[in-house]
Amino acid sequence: MGILNTTPDSFSDGGKYYGFDAALARGLELAEQGAGIIDVGGESTRPGSKRITTADEIDRVVPLIEKLRQETDTPVSIDTSKAEVAKEAVKAGASIINDVSGLTFDADMAEVVAESGAGLVLMHLKGNFETMHEKDHSLDIIDEVSAGFERSLSIAESAGIDKDRICLDIGIGFSKTLEQSLRLLRQLREIKVRFQRFPMLVGVSRKSFIGLISGENNPEKRLPGSLAAGIAAVAAGADILRVHDVSETVQALKVLTSIGIE
Repeated sequence: MGILNTTPDSFSDGGKYYGFDAALARGLELAEQGAGIIDVGGESTRPGSKRITTADEIDRVVPLIEKLRQETDTPVSIDTSKAEVAKEAVKAGASIINDVSGLTFDADMAEVVAESGAGLVLMHLKGNFETMHEKDHSLDIIDEVSAGFERSLSIAESAGIDKDRICLDIGIGFSKTLEQSLRLLRQLREIKVRFQRFPMLVGVSRKSFIGLISGENNPEKRLPGSLAAGIAAVAAGADILRVHDVSETVQALKVLTSIGIE
C-alpha cells in the first residue's frame, strides 16, 4: 500500500504532494513502482495536527481519486475517519476505506462502509482525534490492541459489514510508547493467531519510533529503519505494508520472498 498524502502538513514529506498535479504525479509513480494499493489521505494525523472541514477534505481527495481511477488500474483506498468523505471517495472510485479510528470517530462510518461494499481497514488507537497520540505506559499493549480490534469488529458486525471485507492494522505510531510499538512487532504473530480470519496491515514507514531508535530526526531519511521494521513485520505475519518508499520496499520483499523465511 503506497501512501499518498495530499496535505500541507504531513509528518513524512512536509506537504511535498499537496496540490492536485503533484499528488496525481506521485500517485501514478507509486503505481508504476509496484504499489498494490494507493492510499489517498487528505487530513494529517501527525501529532499536533488539527481537524479540517469535511468539505475541504473532500475537495482534496475526490478529484484526485477520480483521476487516478482513470489513469491506472491500481486500486485506491481512502484514508479518512469521516463518513461523508468515505462516501464521496467511494463514489469517485475508491474501493477500500482505511479508517484510523476503527469506526469510532464517526458514528455514521460503519453504515457508509456497509452500504458501499468497499473493503475496510480497522486500525487500533485510543481516544479521539485530539488525544490519539497520548500514551499510557501501564497498558499491556497486546491485550489493549486485541480489545480494540474486538470493539471495532463488533461495530462492523452490528452494521452488517461482511467479515471477508475487513483488514486489521495494529496502529504503530498511535497511542503507543516505543517499547509498546516494538512489542507489537515482536509479537505480531500472536495477534495474528487471535484474529486469524483477518489480513493484517502494518504501517511502520518513517514512523517516530524509528527516529527514537536511530536518532534520525528527519522522517525522509528513515528508509533503512523503515525497511528493517517492514521486513520484520512481514516475517512475523503482516500481509500488507503501508509505505512511503514503494520501489525500495518491493525490492526488499522480493529478496525476502526468494530467501523463503517464514
